[in-house]
Amino acid sequence: MPDILTLPLSLLSYPQIDPVIFSIGPLSVRWYGLGYVAGILFGWWYSRRLVQTPRLWAQGQPPMSPVDLDDLVVWAAIGIVAGGRIGYILFYDLQRYLAHPLDMLALWEGGMSFHGGMLGTTLAMILFARSRGIPVWSLFDVVAAGVPPALGLVRVANFINAELWGRPTDAAIGMIFPTDPLQVPRHPSQLYEAALEGVVLFAVLAILVWGPKMLRRQRFVSGTFVAGYGLARIAVEFFREPDPQLGYLLGTDWLTMGMVLSVPMVLAGAWAMTTARRPDATA
Repeated sequence: MPDILTLPLSLLSYPQIDPVIFSIGPLSVRWYGLGYVAGILFGWWYSRRLVQTPRLWAQGQPPMSPVDLDDLVVWAAIGIVAGGRIGYILFYDLQRYLAHPLDMLALWEGGMSFHGGMLGTTLAMILFARSRGIPVWSLFDVVAAGVPPALGLVRVANFINAELWGRPTDAAIGMIFPTDPLQVPRHPSQLYEAALEGVVLFAVLAILVWGPKMLRRQRFVSGTFVAGYGLARIAVEFFREPDPQLGYLLGTDWLTMGMVLSVPMVLAGAWAMTTARRPDATA
């Protein structure tokens, strides 16, 4: 923990933004929920744009239609919410929810796991693709290309909620979060994640999609997304405070559950990229 006598005088001030945008009676619209909705809508719009651009695909033939993506939105939303909640319960706080099972339904209190949400969405996409006769990997690719902005928006919402803050720091970039019981300067790790997972990863995928047109190689774009997210998450975990109910793992002062869950993603993404199908020679 930083020594109060050595703290810099130029700490950044935490902006006090109300997590609730507005309320109508008992109904409250929060930045956190808006982040999910805006992210899903952007992903839907962007994926439609990709399938409406034939030159991005092998032989100029998109493997799905915009209507397919319209129908996918509901499937994906269910996968995100159900998978994210179940993943958080299983990976991060199982004992609490076993003791208070009704809390599992209290989504407004937060508690979503990206890794769980990804698994839930992946299952939803597999089922949807099979029902429509769409190549599963092509569906993964087109959806993955538009996911990073949603991740960035949700991380910004975490910052507004003053949750999931970083480890204590004596650097000038440190902030004192109002929800921190210790009231010490901490890394704004939510913004680090928003930058890496949202801005940087989206830029990398956009370059691959619109430059060398890597949608023509099934699973390369989705593999890049999975590996890129895993690497970004592992990097940020060195600055992020671990969940208090878990702490650091295996007696270390650095290993976190987020790292453990992200390593398989890096390996799976690397496999997908290295085994991606080559572009059609006539495309």
